[in-house]
This record gives sequence, structure tokens and C-alpha cells, in this order.
Amino acid sequence: MRRLTRTVAAAALATALALVSACSGDADSGDGSSGGGGALEKVTYLTSFGNFGRDSYAWVAKEKGFFKEAGFDVEIKAGQGTNAVIGTIVGGQAQFGPIDLTGGLLQVGNGQAKDFVAVAAIQQRTMAGIATVEGKGIASPKDLEGKKLADTQGSVVRNLFPTYARMAGVDASKVTWVNGQAQDLMGMLGTGTVDGIGQFVVGQPTIETVTRQKAVMLPYSEVMQDLYGNVLITSAKIAKEKPEMVKRFTAALMKGLDYALTNPQEAGNLLKKNVDAAIPAAAAAELQLMTGYVRSSNSGTQLGTLDSGRVAKSIAILQGAGALKQNITPDQIIDFSLVPKA
Repeated sequence: MRRLTRTVAAAALATALALVSACSGDADSGDGSSGGGGALEKVTYLTSFGNFGRDSYAWVAKEKGFFKEAGFDVEIKAGQGTNAVIGTIVGGQAQFGPIDLTGGLLQVGNGQAKDFVAVAAIQQRTMAGIATVEGKGIASPKDLEGKKLADTQGSVVRNLFPTYARMAGVDASKVTWVNGQAQDLMGMLGTGTVDGIGQFVVGQPTIETVTRQKAVMLPYSEVMQDLYGNVLITSAKIAKEKPEMVKRFTAALMKGLDYALTNPQEAGNLLKKNVDAAIPAAAAAELQLMTGYVRSSNSGTQLGTLDSGRVAKSIAILQGAGALKQNITPDQIIDFSLVPKA
């Protein structure tokens, strides 16, 4: 009887393996309409700015199998800020990536970019700001006058600075900006090469780890409260031709975001697994700080929502500050048919 049982079990296993093999050999339909059963669809995803804890949710979605479950084989590459992410996606070298929504509005409203759309919010409030360390004589926005700041070319912090300065009572002409790569900025601050850097406010723990000094943060949200933070974008072409694929990818990424916020230490470890330079404790601390920007009373229980009225207010703020050369509407930058519903 024992021998018969083993024989039956072996036969059943062989049958199951044959079925799995047959299913895995099916060709993908290529229309982006289904999330499973066929070959995985290759996708390139850009982070917003380097590989810090604030972007670790993409690595979580990959490592926990959320992308694979949705039908994707995702390659994650480090982004270099809003302008670069937009250009790479519009150029077809990547399919998805987060940008700061305000930076995107500035690009579109000044005729510097087109052919991309936002499909989900990552943060409900902007995290853009200026970071420095104690001893630099910077405790308020006005103290930035006469100082040297560094950031990547085309970053949202840098692009938005004239508007922030105007609203905060700062003479922007008295502030000097120099160029730096995302991965070098904190080192430049730590060595005293510059007085401050453009940085998301959740970068505070990483700044303190790298510089071994107490960080001082000047959040843009203190003077511009209606602005969203990062949003997920794709090309207008992909959004039009593969809407169901976009929805599947967005859902998988939001699942990674939710998991990372709930399990920040594990997310930091997963980032370290993929990025040698990552510091798990600092990454976890960034995620803990980011939670209040992602989960908002405005968004309800569903992550990723975007409100047309709030986006219109953001546009009005930029127009009022003279930061936009042409009138734009929320629908020009957001495909609300693809955005998660509250």
C-alpha cells in the first residue's frame, strides 16, 4: 500500500509539473491586458532621485514578488531628478518613474516637456526642501541669502526655488546654486563644499548618518501647503495604448509602497540587498518620516489618489508667483482615468 501511494503521488507530481511547464511556455499576448499566465513583460522603472529609503518601495515590490504577480519583469535604475526622469520616459528608455508633481507642472507650463502623464500620487504633500547642518548659520529661509547651495540640474527643489524664495521673502539673486550628482550631495554638505543642498525632508536621517552632524531642514511645504509630492508617471503613448497594463503596474507599486511603510526595517534591508551603498537603518527612518506625507486625510484609505481641485490650486500658486509662462489644466498632466480611486 505504501508503494502504491508513492507511485500515485509521483504520477500526480509529474502531471502537475507538465501543466506548469505548458503554462509557462505560453506566449504573452503583448497587449498588456492580463497580469498572469504568460511571459513576464519587461519594464524599466526609474527611482525619483538616487537609491535612498524614500524610493525603496520599488525594490520591495520587486523582492516581494508584487511586480511578478502583476506580470512584470522590472529593472530598477536610479533616477536623477524630475527633468531627467521625464526625459528618459518620454524618450522610451524607461516606462515608469516618479517625479515631483510641481516640477512636472513647471516643465509643462513653461513648454519644456510634454508627452507624459501622471497616473498615481506617491506623496500627498510635497517633500521638497533645503537641507543644511548646524553651524552653517541657516535657521530660516532668509538665512539662505549669501549662501551656496547644491543640487542636480533640473531638480524640483532647484526649479521651484524662485517661487519658494518669493513666497518666503528671500532674495533669490543672493543665493548661489552649483551642480552636483544625487549620490554626491550629502558628501558635499558634510565636507563643507556647500552650505546646503536640495533634498526631500525625509532625507534627514541619511544626512545625519553621512555627515555625522545635526541636520537642519527647511521644508517648502511650510510656505506652499497645497502642493503634492512625487507622482508616478508614464509616457502619454503607453497610457493611451496600454491603460490596463498601467493600472496593473500602478497597483503592484502601490502594494510595495504600502508594505514598505508598514515594514520599514525590512524595506531598508531589501534596499541594502540590491544597493551596496544603502544604509538600512537610515532607509527605515526615511520611510517612517515619509508615512505622514503618503497617508493623508485628503486621500482616504486608498494610496495613490489625486484630486483635480488640489492640482488646480497648485497651478494657481505657481501662476500667482509668475512661475508659469502658459496656462495649464490638471488634465494636461494627469490621466484621471488611470488614477486609483479614493
